[in-house]
Amino acid sequence: MHINARNKADHEHNFVSLNLERERVIYGVLIITILAMALEIVAGKLFFSMALLADGWHMATHAAAFSITIFSYYYVRKNHQNDKFAFGPGKITVLGGFLSAIILGLVAFSIMFGSFHRFFNPLSISFDQAIVVAIFGLVVNGICVVMLGEHHHNHSVEDVNHGHDFNYRAAYYHVLADALTSILAIIALTLGKYFGLIWLDPTMGMIGSLIILYWSYGLLQQTLPILLDASPEGAKISSIINTLENNSDDRVTDIHIWKISDGHHAGIISITSHTPKTPRDYKSMLSSFGMLDHLTIEVNKCLC
Repeated sequence: MHINARNKADHEHNFVSLNLERERVIYGVLIITILAMALEIVAGKLFFSMALLADGWHMATHAAAFSITIFSYYYVRKNHQNDKFAFGPGKITVLGGFLSAIILGLVAFSIMFGSFHRFFNPLSISFDQAIVVAIFGLVVNGICVVMLGEHHHNHSVEDVNHGHDFNYRAAYYHVLADALTSILAIIALTLGKYFGLIWLDPTMGMIGSLIILYWSYGLLQQTLPILLDASPEGAKISSIINTLENNSDDRVTDIHIWKISDGHHAGIISITSHTPKTPRDYKSMLSSFGMLDHLTIEVNKCLC
């Protein structure tokens, strides 16, 4: 009898998304990125193009970020049923997205610094060769964007968590950033060749770095609250308290709501009342708050 009661009261403890198809796509993108990266770095050195070098080194850091993404997927897959994780190992993919956002930011600052330096120390650029390689880089980046974009909005193969896959989103942002720097390099090199606007090469590097910084900041804003177990905004907490205290005799004496993954929250709430209801009754009162996926309610009878 107790076993049946326990089964009915069991909580979901695993908020993890598994997607083998996305993992395979990342492997393919990593291989393509490494090959294109090597070509652009060598060409940038030979042809003295800051925009081309920026694109190549940008690809190098993205290759590192894709490696983090692949490791995160592998770790989650291997530890999906590991009971040592309170809510499953899903936060490793959020951590992967967070680290990728850091890498994006570092790349942006590196491009910004290099472009600023090139303003005051211009070099002669071999435009024809540099443009050819930049176009090649754009084609490669376009292929990667298409590969990742086909799965960007798909649900997981085994979708326990219907929130966002920040790990995959970070990889997608990386290839978009690569495509952006390739486009800016082509524009700068073409205008520099035909109109002598050499200053456009570092200018495009600066513009690209600012856009990449914006993407990096947005990804940090999305992943950091999950890693730090952040609570939702005060208005939602107040709404939960008001719902539970609808009966003037009930008082919420302690409440903790925090993110365990994107779109999923856990909660621990203590309630004191002269005429307490059952925990199930209080949970039913909060059924409209769909974000509360793992909720523990402690009920105390007021003896005063």
